Amino acid sequence: MSKMNITKFKLLAFIAFFGIATMVTAQKSYKLDKTSTFSVAGTSTLHDWEMTSPSGTEKTTAATGTANLTIADSKLTAIEALSISLPVENVKSHKKSMDKVAYTTLKTDKHPSLKYVLKSAHKVNETTWELTGTYTIAGTNKVLKTTVKTTVTKDGLNLQGSNKITFTEFGMKSPTAMLGTIKTGEDLTVKFNINFN
Repeated sequence: MSKMNITKFKLLAFIAFFGIATMVTAQKSYKLDKTSTFSVAGTSTLHDWEMTSPSGTEKTTAATGTANLTIADSKLTAIEALSISLPVENVKSHKKSMDKVAYTTLKTDKHPSLKYVLKSAHKVNETTWELTGTYTIAGTNKVLKTTVKTTVTKDGLNLQGSNKITFTEFGMKSPTAMLGTIKTGEDLTVKFNINFN
């Protein structure tokens, strides 16, 4: 191999190594920020209801989570991994009696946390991604697609979205109260506004 070819080879090898190194360093691990919010909303024969975390005077959530993201030039280019764990009893309404019924329905004695683990992420456009992941609720796993709005922040990433689910698909029965005179609707909406920093 001539000196010119060797020099050219070394140059190409350096460029390739630099490109790989840049890609590797661009991917970074982020942690779920405590200002993130979660909620579950539904209906009943008496009124609509919602449970949230954080709730009331609480300013931070007890949820934990991590994400491996690639952000380049203030743009999200890849979501490699994402997982969240939320203690069920940190999701609260304004009524303790309702919370007690909800925790029984969610089987918190055996399954104290709601969990989410990403399986794959597809970019729709600059601010919209479709995530496919496993939700674990009341000990039952279900793979669902979630459309999320993404915003790159100075510290990391904000994601907002929601999923419509049912009690039945997660092995739960719609709760009732007052000897069955108040019945909860089958459909639920899980909403989140989360920050990874």
